[in-house]
Amino acid sequence: MESIEGATAVVTGAASGIGLALTRRLLAEGARVVMADVEAAALDAAASEAGALGDVLGVVVDVRDSDAVDDLAQRTADAFGVAQLVFPNAGISVSGALWDMTRDDWNWVLGVNVLGVANMVRSFVAPLIASSRPGHVCITGSLAGYLNQAGFGAYNASKHAVIAIAETLAADLREASHPIGVTVVAPWLVNTKLGQSGRNRPGALGDATKPGDLLRSVSARLGAVKGTAQDADTVANLAVDAVKTGRFSVFPFEQSKDAIRERFENVLDGRVMGFYLPG
Repeated sequence: MESIEGATAVVTGAASGIGLALTRRLLAEGARVVMADVEAAALDAAASEAGALGDVLGVVVDVRDSDAVDDLAQRTADAFGVAQLVFPNAGISVSGALWDMTRDDWNWVLGVNVLGVANMVRSFVAPLIASSRPGHVCITGSLAGYLNQAGFGAYNASKHAVIAIAETLAADLREASHPIGVTVVAPWLVNTKLGQSGRNRPGALGDATKPGDLLRSVSARLGAVKGTAQDADTVANLAVDAVKTGRFSVFPFEQSKDAIRERFENVLDGRVMGFYLPG
């Protein structure tokens, strides 16, 4: 979509980080934006701020809940019309050794990161197809969808699934000749609250996995490259630019491409890739 002025957009995880940055950029482009997030107080504040820039509707949603996402689609249509721009962006992370991950850890990570995206596709793409209007789905993935680093097994698995969803959605839409584009963004380190995901962990799921020696080692290595972290606005701008130009894959951190090439060379040569930090 070369121009998104006047289009309706929906962004999940919109109360902070990349989601809020996407909202600001979309409003600057003239879109009307439905901001969805599970964190009510933060969403109220973010929607109030963004409302000064254009037409905004804030909706509290847990993207794991398919009925709630269906309701989000209906509220979006009622307020601004069928969404042409869909940004499944909400995501969380739990860290630790794979053998320490609890059933609740897995249910939460896969529920938000994978089923959250699947629910958005199911609830929003079908109505967009029925409208016969052009549109675009822009999914926030991660470099973790291509590179498997120690200490982030559940998160890695969820983001690999997200990449698969994005690629398959693009193939399905192409085969069916629907005028809807797909983009998947794969950031590396970004200055967001992802590392504070526990603030929104449902109480029914119990405590998160406690950091162990492995995670402390991994955190020390990540801390060494903290200066490479990008700001959320940079990622959001690249994402919206990709929507406008029809680009599928976006790697905001340019050096990550070299890491992905090395990863696939290792795969094809039958070697497991070690801990690698693009930088």
